Parts: sequence; C-alpha cells; structure tokens
Amino acid sequence: MKTRQTKSLALTMVAVMMMALILPACGGKAESADIVVIGGGGAGMSAAIEAHNQGAKVVLLEKMPMLGGNTARAEGGLNAAGTEYQKTQGIEDSPELHFEDTMKGGKNVNNPDLVKVLTDNAAKSIQFLKENGAELSEVGKAGGSSVPRIHRPQGGEAAGNFIVVALKKKLEELNVDVRLQHSVTEIVTDKDGNVTGVKGTDKEGKTFEVQAKAVILATGGFGANLDMVVKYNSDLEGFATTNAPGAQGDGIQLAEAVGAKLVDMNEIQIHPTTIPGEGVLITEGVRGDGAILVNQEGIRFTNELLTRDVVSKNILVQTDKIAYLIFNDELRGTLKATDTYFEMGLVQEGQTIAELAAKIDVDAAVLEETVNRYSQFKEAGRDGDFQRDDMRLDFTKGSYYAIKVTPGIHHTMGGVMINTQAQVLSEAGTAIPNLYAAGEVTGGVHGANRLGGNALADITTFGRVAAQEAVKSLK
Repeated sequence: MKTRQTKSLALTMVAVMMMALILPACGGKAESADIVVIGGGGAGMSAAIEAHNQGAKVVLLEKMPMLGGNTARAEGGLNAAGTEYQKTQGIEDSPELHFEDTMKGGKNVNNPDLVKVLTDNAAKSIQFLKENGAELSEVGKAGGSSVPRIHRPQGGEAAGNFIVVALKKKLEELNVDVRLQHSVTEIVTDKDGNVTGVKGTDKEGKTFEVQAKAVILATGGFGANLDMVVKYNSDLEGFATTNAPGAQGDGIQLAEAVGAKLVDMNEIQIHPTTIPGEGVLITEGVRGDGAILVNQEGIRFTNELLTRDVVSKNILVQTDKIAYLIFNDELRGTLKATDTYFEMGLVQEGQTIAELAAKIDVDAAVLEETVNRYSQFKEAGRDGDFQRDDMRLDFTKGSYYAIKVTPGIHHTMGGVMINTQAQVLSEAGTAIPNLYAAGEVTGGVHGANRLGGNALADITTFGRVAAQEAVKSLK
C-alpha cells in the first residue's frame, strides 16, 4: 500500500514539474475572446470600436509601442461622396462618380465589387468618425477626383493623426482590451482550416495565445520593408519611404501561412511630394489647395492635380528628379497642415518671387514669368498650359514659399485578397473561415494607383465592414 502511494506521489510530482516547464513556454493558459483584431492603425481601431459596439468581446493586438500605424502619418483626408458637408457647400457628387474616379485612377485594375463597397459606404464612415470624435467637416480637392470630396478637419489639420487621437480616446472610453507591443506570430487554425485564434509574443518576450471565434487582420502594408518592396518591384530600389516603421508586411505573411491568396503585389505607389532623402510626406492638400510645381529651371511642367503616379513620373524626368512646391500666405493661412513643415525647417521663404528664387537657386526672371503666367490663367479662369481645372491661388500677394520635393514610396496597393464581406480568400477562391482583413494589408481596392483620400476611406470603411461581418458570424 505504502509503495503504491509513493509511486502515485512520484508520478504527481513529475506531472507538476512537467507542467511548470510547459506553462512558461506557452505563456500560461490560452485566453479567449469573440474577436481578435491584429493591428492598431485606422482599420484596426475602426474594427475594434465597431465590433465592441455590436456586443462582441474584442482584443486588439498592436506590435508597436503606440497605436496609429501609417494612419498617424496620413495628411490629406478621407474621400466620400454625397456627404452633408458637400451639400452644405453646394458640391454635387455621388458614390457613382466616386466609383468612376477610383476605377479610372486605378487603371481599372481594381476589383469593382470592392470599389463599390468603398464608394457606397464612405459617407457612412464620415458619420462614424464624427460620432467617435473625429469630425471631418472641411472639403477640398485631391488629384484624380472630379469634384472636391476629400474631407479633413476644419482648418486643414492633418487628418490621419486627428483620427488616430480620436479613435484612441474612444477605445479608452469603451474600455476595449488594447495590448501594445504584442506581436502576432501565428494565426491558429484547426484541422479543418477554420481560424481559431492567434499566438504571439508580448513586450517581455513571453508567448501568448488568444482563442477567438473570428480574427480581423489590419496590419497595414509593406512600404517600410524595402527588401519586400524591391522583391515585388525592382524599379523602386533606392527610394525613400513615407511609411511608419511597423509597415513590414508581416500580416501578409501571416495570412499566406494559412493559405491566403495575394493580389496586385507589384502595384506600389510612389507619392510625388516627399522630402528628398527623408521620406517626409508633404500632404496632397498643398497642391489641392493651390500650390504649383516648378522644376530647378523655374518652369512649371505638369497639371498638379493629375493622379499621383502621373505627377510622380513628371517629376522624375526633371533635373535631379526634384521639383519645388510654390505657394503663398493665402494657402498657409487656410491649410493648418503646413505649420508642421515650417516647424521642421522644410520651407524656404521670400517676400518676393525674386527673393524666393535666390533661396532655392532658381533663375529669378524665369520663376517670375512662370508665376505671373499662372496668375493670368487664374484670372482668365483657364489653365492654358496644363488644363488644371481648380486654380485657387493667384499669387498676386506674398510672402512666397517653396518646398523641395521628390517622389517616395508611399502605399502598397497589393495584399491579401478579400471579398465584399472582407473575408480573406484562399488560393482556391473560397473564404478562409473566421478570417477577415481590412486596410492596406488587403489588395484589390485601389488597383494600379490609389487616389489621394481613398486610403482613409478604405481603412475606416472596410474596418467597419470586417467587424460587422465578423459579428454576424458569431451569431
């Protein structure tokens, strides 16, 4: 009897010792949630708020020390058609026109079904943001849009960070479970291929597991992973990037590991106005609100409101592949986003055009002729050189300013393939059960070229769609 008890005690001690060895390795018992959101940028935060408001228990995992991702760097605004703000300003627009502009801008490589979801629901995203503390009441025009539809904060503040601050505050108010410095290393599936949760490591290097009924992938693109950029588009070797450091494409790799299909991976956008060698983005709003582009010779060479890919190509054939954004006090006074550029020392200033020309080593007589010619076009109501249809500045008053710019890697249009329910699709074209995706981690929405203002529309709209569909699957 005693021998039997001794053996039993020994076996128990061995089992306890084995558990002690196992538990630290897996971070303890797996937790559970209704929905896990991977990524805390605009898409992830929108999804988490929407899912929470519909009654789901949500865990949001962000690998970086702060929320925001690339959204925090977005400056221009959010494209939406048929909003109350457009109507107040007498702007006639429609989701159908937004659809046409988006397909044309994307060279019809876009998935039209996804574009329709975007354009039909973007106005609702404007309302969603307003309800969550980020009202975008000012409307401007961005390249590739037929009418003014890019919505931004009153006064022209950079829209991305404005949205991030508001959504972060809302997450805190709702007490959503947000975990920073939590890197997901695996999307977990069962033997039938159903997604059942995630595994990863926390800020202390300990492993964790969260079991979930649905997972929403919102990890952003790969614009900061220059090796990955060159892998898919070798022409971009040596370019600087405007992307946040976290945009490494790891979410795409996570999805690939569970059989996700990728689409449009070679479609990588360069933004025409970034600071040479720095990758600092100069918002589309500077051109949209009236600035012109001149080359090192002081000559205007493009319609500044063409799509980003065209303007970028036009800059790259100029001397030293650079251009100067030229504007005056009139724009500075209405576009608050420019304050940052002055604070960063990126702007050259002159009380006259000749004084500005000296600052940027451009022939004063040529630059004066260029600016005066444009002012005459403005007065006549017709751009006789490049048919720009929205000329807001006449340049008759100083002070005058210049920012030196060149194209830089900005947005990766390719990513995991999704359907209109934001479900991630497999190589066979079927939905991977319980896996959703939204934002720049996906492909198909923007085609070969993204219009300025469509990224914030994309992340907010599809973040909400992914959450709505995930919650439906729970029920």
